[in-house]
Amino acid sequence: MNYFQDSLQHLFAELERIDLLIAGQVAYARRVYTDDDQFRGLYIPEEEVDALLHQPIGLPRWARKQAGLSDRSSTSEKISRQIDLRKQESLRRGIELRLHRLQQLFGLDQFEIDAVLICLAVELDLRYERLYAYLQDDVTRKRPSVDLVLSLLAPSTEAKFTERAHFSVNASLFRNHLLELVEDPSQPHSPLLAKFLKVNSRMVQFLLNIDEMDDHIQPFAMVYDPREHPGALIVDDDVKHRLGHFVQNSTTAGGVIVHLRGPYGVGRQNTAEAECRKQGCGLLVVDLEQLTCDGDSSCAKTFCLIQREAKLQQAAVYWKSFDTLLDQRNKELFRGFIRHLQDRPGLTFLAGEMLWEPSDKVRGVPFARIELPIPGFPERSQIWSASLNNCRHVDPDEEIAALGSKFKFTGGRILDAVATAENLTRLRNSEITVPSLEDLYEACRLHSNQKLATLARKITPRYKWKDIVLPADRLEQLREICNHVKYRERVYGEWGFGAKLSLGKGLNVLFAGPSGTGKTMAAEIIAGELGLELYKIDLATVVSKYIGETEKNLSQIFTEAETSNAILFFDEADALFGKRSEVKDSHDRYANIETGYLLQRMEEYEGVVILATNLRKNMDEAFVRRLHFTVEFPFPNEADRLRIWEGIWPEDTPRDLALDLCLMAQRFELSGGNIKNIALSSAFFAANDGSAVNMSHLLRATKRECQKIGKIVGKGEFEQHSLTGAKVTQEKS
Repeated sequence: MNYFQDSLQHLFAELERIDLLIAGQVAYARRVYTDDDQFRGLYIPEEEVDALLHQPIGLPRWARKQAGLSDRSSTSEKISRQIDLRKQESLRRGIELRLHRLQQLFGLDQFEIDAVLICLAVELDLRYERLYAYLQDDVTRKRPSVDLVLSLLAPSTEAKFTERAHFSVNASLFRNHLLELVEDPSQPHSPLLAKFLKVNSRMVQFLLNIDEMDDHIQPFAMVYDPREHPGALIVDDDVKHRLGHFVQNSTTAGGVIVHLRGPYGVGRQNTAEAECRKQGCGLLVVDLEQLTCDGDSSCAKTFCLIQREAKLQQAAVYWKSFDTLLDQRNKELFRGFIRHLQDRPGLTFLAGEMLWEPSDKVRGVPFARIELPIPGFPERSQIWSASLNNCRHVDPDEEIAALGSKFKFTGGRILDAVATAENLTRLRNSEITVPSLEDLYEACRLHSNQKLATLARKITPRYKWKDIVLPADRLEQLREICNHVKYRERVYGEWGFGAKLSLGKGLNVLFAGPSGTGKTMAAEIIAGELGLELYKIDLATVVSKYIGETEKNLSQIFTEAETSNAILFFDEADALFGKRSEVKDSHDRYANIETGYLLQRMEEYEGVVILATNLRKNMDEAFVRRLHFTVEFPFPNEADRLRIWEGIWPEDTPRDLALDLCLMAQRFELSGGNIKNIALSSAFFAANDGSAVNMSHLLRATKRECQKIGKIVGKGEFEQHSLTGAKVTQEKS
């Protein structure tokens, strides 16, 4: 057979050639050192030491002829020619030969390949340990030293000095961590010739057709074959075209760097996989958040091992969480990474959210930034539809459109939400795996409040439309607000209004009215109706006496809310959105700057913002102009108060049949919030008495509430006989 059937057959043929070199060296050793041969390897006789001291560097030519080295060389050359012919035929047939591929990947010459084979032999057959120990005249030296490798491969003393350069730190064998230098434990700080050589364990696996990654990088790296693992997300055709065109035109320059910038789940890795699929290569994904280094040398080694793995796997490198390196605390790691990029010959992807421009150190490397924005409503609907293909609980048009409109998710977050919904369904009923619409909304909310909860207080909506008491016109306004959110994508997207507006695509609402008239309740009802999270902004944590801190806090809230798909509820908003005043001192100037900043952020924000105030006249007119809805919450009249009194009681609360709620609504002009407090207090009074809630409890609770709010009442006004008399008088009249 004139070709190798597989890579291992070629490897064994090359090792036979190494066997011939070892045999020639053994023959030489036996002819040169004949005294006390039976003790060889145990000690060196004094006579031999004297002979070594008087012997010049290298072997005399007559000794080489006597050892038969010339015959060995001719035989070795003959075998090498035969192996080379079979190797070329194997490559022509498309048979992969790992040793040849190793040579091509790292640009190794024949000396370096033979050095690798000499060191590899010990890893494959333990008999080489005894042969190397014999040749090195020491039974404990079982691995080849630099001196032994030079003796086996260098035909002359001059060649030894020349080939010694292959064992320098910057030589290919060590720069790429193919071989490792090991100190002799019995001889610390030994010279280079005395150091042992060892094949890196990853190289042993590679040559034996094992493609497991190096143990050092396995914890934070993984190789993907885009052909076997097609991405779950849809990659924009325009992005694919621009990226492919750039890579194709830049490959002649060597290394290519592509910065894929966008939020989580936008499809950065899928975009890289699509390009690798086109290029016919794999993708080595490295998570920089998980990468740990102990000092500069450790980092440099890690980056080299990653580059080596990319070559072995024929893969592009995808640096996940690239923003980690842009942190000022990681300056040293970043500098080492930049040095690595300079030497990276292949395709490199950097994935992150932060803006970065390469410095002069990588100026000569082709660089492109690909912006990957959050998908629009049509794309989101398409991803939802594909993800919920088998979901019988979700309407394919209306409900999917609602999900795509209400939750401004990236593709990856949509997939995460669907997986969470399936887990919620299994938790409730292990036999059902198809999520319901309620589970999908719950999953979306869970994926929406990742960080906002640390900046604001989450309010869980409890109230429904039946719980709020307002004039019909005000209720109609609240429903219009909900419709504005439900159909925003149709109006801004399909009907083209979005192209007419550069700012102000969000929804800004003002709830104005006295305390306790239902402003917070209305916000909860809207959030519950839309299935969105409601976050109440605590002004105590936002407003700061330090210049610039208030704007910074608000910026964090708005930025997080952009991706959290939440309703922001600013209670007592006049304290934060008050009128701008005439500048009389530095305090006025900075207060006006805060107000101006808020105006800007409200226009830029595309979510829902609800402002609640008791004093509308204190609101800055610039805010009022930017509002889409203004809802006045009037103080309830007698009829509305009666409806509130009747609806405030839970069904399980025991009540006296003589409870006169009509009289309470007529006699006491209170807001809904006050009525709620009175009902709750009267329930505690009744529980303490062990009876049902009666008029005595209501009057007592009403008295306490009026005292709390500073309402002036007449003497004896809360006595039950007073109320009864008032009722009789009213009936007579």
